[in-house]
Amino acid sequence: MITAILFVSFFVMLLIGMPIAICLGMSSVLTILYASNFVRKFSNLTLSVVATNTYTGIAKFLLLAIPFFVLSGNIMAKAGISKRLVKFIDDMVGHRRGSLAIVCVIVACFFGAISGSGPATVAALGAVLIPAMVESGFDVAFSEALMATSSSIAIVIPPSIAFVVYASISGESVGDLFMAGIIPGILMGVALAIVVKIEAARKNIMPAHEKRSWGERWSSFKEAFWGLLMPVIILGGIYGGIFTPTEAAAVSVVYGLFVALVIYRDVTFRDLVEIFIDSAKTTGGIMLIVASASLFSYCCTLFGISQSASALLQNVSSNRVIFLLIVNVIFLIAGCFIDANSAMYIFIPIMMPVAKALGYNMVAFGILATVNLAIGQVTPPVGVNLFVALGLKVRDPEKSLTSRRDAYYKITLPQISKAVVPMIIACIIVLLLVTYVPQISLLLVR
Repeated sequence: MITAILFVSFFVMLLIGMPIAICLGMSSVLTILYASNFVRKFSNLTLSVVATNTYTGIAKFLLLAIPFFVLSGNIMAKAGISKRLVKFIDDMVGHRRGSLAIVCVIVACFFGAISGSGPATVAALGAVLIPAMVESGFDVAFSEALMATSSSIAIVIPPSIAFVVYASISGESVGDLFMAGIIPGILMGVALAIVVKIEAARKNIMPAHEKRSWGERWSSFKEAFWGLLMPVIILGGIYGGIFTPTEAAAVSVVYGLFVALVIYRDVTFRDLVEIFIDSAKTTGGIMLIVASASLFSYCCTLFGISQSASALLQNVSSNRVIFLLIVNVIFLIAGCFIDANSAMYIFIPIMMPVAKALGYNMVAFGILATVNLAIGQVTPPVGVNLFVALGLKVRDPEKSLTSRRDAYYKITLPQISKAVVPMIIACIIVLLLVTYVPQISLLLVR
């Protein structure tokens, strides 16, 4: 009965459209109230555990990295790094067939390494790249779907907030997770580039321009250099033993401020107020989810749900191949409805003991989970990146500009959902490689 109350109340609130943090927190509170009043074993349980566990869920030094990474990403986005990255990558590959879509994939990977957020990457790059792809000959739905899918790589390419959350749950090294995410993130980008080449050949899309000279490439590289350097500083500092992951996040903020105010000078002190407010809002939302998910996970452990689910999972899938297949299916389905951080807190404590018993590396397991949840960002019906892409206005040059309502393409969720299917398939192929060949993830770690 306790299990039914916890999960039924959670899914009912989720289906009626309540925020995920409220769904997790309220379902936990309802379960605690029921157990304390109607189950003799838990008669001493009080609501004080709600305050205690929500606080302990976020009172971790490691999670302090989240607000710093959010702030540094917002600073670099405001500093105009997106347009400089687009210019540099376009100079490098713009002479190839379907080049603007390939530029979209590559820039999303680089910008994701700076922002660490899929929706933020869509918002920052989509307004520039989606109209450019449409103008070059790609369908609007395909362009928006590609922008959304490419941006999902942001939570796989380090630095990633999802890795920080996984490390706080599992106790694994954030630095190892950051390093392990590089190759899977690149493979996802390559898989999407293959989809682009196939689509470009099918539509006979020509290159955007002639091959740029090395002088032009060097000039655009110098402009983009300071943005490209941020991930190098973070990973280099962590692996060089200069600072911890949390300290690396703080360093990234200082570096971002230096680049924005001194190098690029696209950000003023007045802009910083808006950046700090936006970062605080984003961080507050993430921390509220983490706190509520921690309480939900506590309920699963307290009432024996996690142990029972782990035992059931172990009995059903004593074979590692079958277990990993089940894990992927669960995460892919979960990614359709809930965000990555919530899914981590709900499922990792259940799956981790079984994975350990089967001898699966916990760093590789974190990559497996994160790639799954990255795919979930573009999986209908609740793929958050898809909705951000749909919210971007793409002007239709063939329609009259006298009416603002008629001047933009109108792409629906069914249209973008159909366009994203080949990209999801390509990412699932990468997921299977990462799942069953964990050495791919562990190559740089080792």
